[in-house]
Amino acid sequence: MTDPRILTVRPEPDQYAWTFGGAAPLARIAPGTVLDLYTEDCFAGRVRSEKDLVSEVCEFPFLNPQTGPFHIEGAEPGDTVAVHFVSIEPARDWAASTTVPLFGALTSTHTTATLQPPLPERVWIWQLDRARGTALFQARDNDLQVELPLDPMHGTVGVAPASLEVRSALVPDAHGGNMDTPEMRAGVTCYLGVNVEGALLSLGDGHARQGEGETCGVAVECAMNTVVVVDLLKDVATPWPRLESDTHIISTGSARPLEDAFRISQLDLVQWLVRDYGFSELDAYQFATQTVESPLANVCDTNYTCVAKLRKQWLPARETYRGVHARLRETARALSR
Repeated sequence: MTDPRILTVRPEPDQYAWTFGGAAPLARIAPGTVLDLYTEDCFAGRVRSEKDLVSEVCEFPFLNPQTGPFHIEGAEPGDTVAVHFVSIEPARDWAASTTVPLFGALTSTHTTATLQPPLPERVWIWQLDRARGTALFQARDNDLQVELPLDPMHGTVGVAPASLEVRSALVPDAHGGNMDTPEMRAGVTCYLGVNVEGALLSLGDGHARQGEGETCGVAVECAMNTVVVVDLLKDVATPWPRLESDTHIISTGSARPLEDAFRISQLDLVQWLVRDYGFSELDAYQFATQTVESPLANVCDTNYTCVAKLRKQWLPARETYRGVHARLRETARALSR
């Protein structure tokens, strides 16, 4: 096996993308390229202390800066881009989380309007011990401290949408985007359907950790040093973002209301079983019903995201996505040696 090409990208402040679609490529890459990337946090690094309120230091809509986009040579509509996460590592010794007025699952929002005042705006700074792999929660109202394990992930991974659309980097949909699923961690391959020539892949929104649902709307937001391997599967369609780990296949769905996001992810999983694992549609429906795990990704964004995941050990021994996950895992292992 020849050594893959490695492209290192550390964007300047004016080089980030704020949308999927509508942004010029940061670079052109060939399939098989390893990207060694720096991604900024969702606040563009502006929330650095408990006094840095988002409403004062950030300017909407310039939130969730993305590193990219990358034009993938040969990518055309009807193809699939495979993005394998080799490593995701916090780039700083601290991360930030906040409450934001009129944003989050347990408060009034602009679209769920009620006669109650917005929650107060408050910032928590989490101290990260990268050597020990921990994140320290420090309560604001007393001296309570809780040390939690790091579980780095990327909240936002996606390609340009179809139909000439330009979508905010805050929005998840069929193109990927701000899905905020903790499943998007190192060792996972993300499959994204190509909608435009070159695909225009971007990623960002690193989280040092996040609970399922991202209830208050903000995770432990962190700049990341991330390494991915990007590949291209010609003539393989992927209608909604899918993930594959060593242990699971995972479908996603993003929509409102929440039950529609759930339905999309479940239907996509059923259709995946039919296409690649030899099930009939009704057999797949029955099998998935009895085996699926259904974590929430987010219930706070413009669209909510649900996940449907199924253990590979319970599936027939069939190849999915031409075995690209196993191949990219070997590339990742070679890079770490």
